[in-house]
Amino acid sequence: MPVNPFIPKFSDLPRELSIFPLAGAVVMPAVQLPLSIFEPRYLAMVEDALKAEHLIGMLQPRTEPGGEATPEIHPVGCAGRITSYSETPDGRIILILTGVCRFQVAEELPMRRGYRRVRPDWERFAIDFHAAEEGLPARGAFMTSLRAYCTLRGVEVPWDDVEKMGDAELVNLLCAHLPLDPGDKQALIETVDLSGRGLLMAGLMDMASVAGPGAVSQRH
Repeated sequence: MPVNPFIPKFSDLPRELSIFPLAGAVVMPAVQLPLSIFEPRYLAMVEDALKAEHLIGMLQPRTEPGGEATPEIHPVGCAGRITSYSETPDGRIILILTGVCRFQVAEELPMRRGYRRVRPDWERFAIDFHAAEEGLPARGAFMTSLRAYCTLRGVEVPWDDVEKMGDAELVNLLCAHLPLDPGDKQALIETVDLSGRGLLMAGLMDMASVAGPGAVSQRH
């Protein structure tokens, strides 16, 4: 049974997708990511997305921004749907992108109106689109790692709400919003199954906790 309220069927996912390369900015299925859009090419991208399926692919560049117009990108990202937006007096668009499904880049397509586009391969991550029974193999240990990490890194967490979350919802939310290194976030995105992603995240949190305070800040 599909669990995505925006795209009724897996086969309805588009064959072409505009992309927004941004280091450290990650969206995962059912997770919301706020974005402030101000560059003309990305304003055009949002305008075109709103005329179609409302989908934008978030991908991380492989290297730090250095003035390259078309930096090399990682091969795996996640598509999100624009679920709300507003325009500001100074011409920006403030939007909420809600994750739909991860994808692998099969081919990069010619630019349109200054923004990049790809042909996405959704098959590897079909699990994102359909209900799954999989859960964390040891949620108690995972929560212990999370509490230690958040305490040492000064991350504020509404623990009562977290305890009520399902395993997939929790892990995907943390992938997007914990202040992890962009490379670590990419490794998490590319881990297909929830149990493997949870184990990797617990390991990353444990290593960061051992290293002590001083988290890498996520910048948009």
